[in-house]
Amino acid sequence: MTDILHSRRRLLAAPLLYAFLPGMTRAQPDLSRKLGPTIADTGSAFYRFERFDLRSYDGERSYRVMVGIPRRAAPASGYPAIFLLDGNAAMASTDERQLQALDAAQPPVIVAIGYDTELRFDVKARAYDYTPPFPPGQADEEAARGRKGGGADIFLDLLERQVMPRVRAMAPLDSGRLALWGHSYGGLFVLHALFSRGSLFSNYIAASPSLWWQRGVILEEEKNFAHATVAPGTRLWVMVGDAETRERKVALQGDVQADAKAQSMMASRAGMPPRTLPDMIARLKGHSGLAVSLRSFPGMAHGPMLPASLEPALRIAAGLPP
Repeated sequence: MTDILHSRRRLLAAPLLYAFLPGMTRAQPDLSRKLGPTIADTGSAFYRFERFDLRSYDGERSYRVMVGIPRRAAPASGYPAIFLLDGNAAMASTDERQLQALDAAQPPVIVAIGYDTELRFDVKARAYDYTPPFPPGQADEEAARGRKGGGADIFLDLLERQVMPRVRAMAPLDSGRLALWGHSYGGLFVLHALFSRGSLFSNYIAASPSLWWQRGVILEEEKNFAHATVAPGTRLWVMVGDAETRERKVALQGDVQADAKAQSMMASRAGMPPRTLPDMIARLKGHSGLAVSLRSFPGMAHGPMLPASLEPALRIAAGLPP
């Protein structure tokens, strides 16, 4: 009887917990939301937008790359540039006010790498593209979610060998001022890019990175990175919402309607010790030549961190304080 009463109280308390924790009901991005017109479609007084399409090397994924080129003339060294993962959602979160602020500084070329879909996210494609390779013999955790992971190196090749040359043909770029931004799985990809190709970008901007993925395989990559050299001026920016830890606990304890796949994912996240990220940041701050910043967004949950982190990322690319 006591167990039944506790269960009933938990069921009744769950909606209250969601109501009082900021952004809890939007803990994850709405993956079914349609894209609709973005500023790349409606136009800007400060940027002109072009688009090109690509296919993955295995032909299984289609990319829509939207390129925003400043209307200001390029500096002698070329434009800075920022490459945005989840490009559909990133463009949907970018507005004219933000572009005007960039125009007043050193406006970067904006390269939004999305997928050829009417949705903001292509869940299966990003699960493969943004997740690092995992150790041989270790089962792919994405299989339990009906998809495949581990393709980050292949996507990095596409980014370096296909996307970057196409963008350089459209606008002159300053190779010493390139930034990469990603959120969630995209934030995980940003860390993998730093740990495996630390000279490709000067600013690596990881928002709410999914450190828990594949039992924390990214932490093993970090160990190998400890002895790697980075180009002078390389910087890692990590951004998280301070409600993200609380929302995981609430989801596990109160979301009785979550399906088995969602519960499995939440359990993986909850299993990551709370100090994992700050401890990693502390270690990376000791890396020679690498500047590291960690910024916490008060009251911000996981899903809303995508647009919340995007604006400071654009400012970083423009040489502005985030």
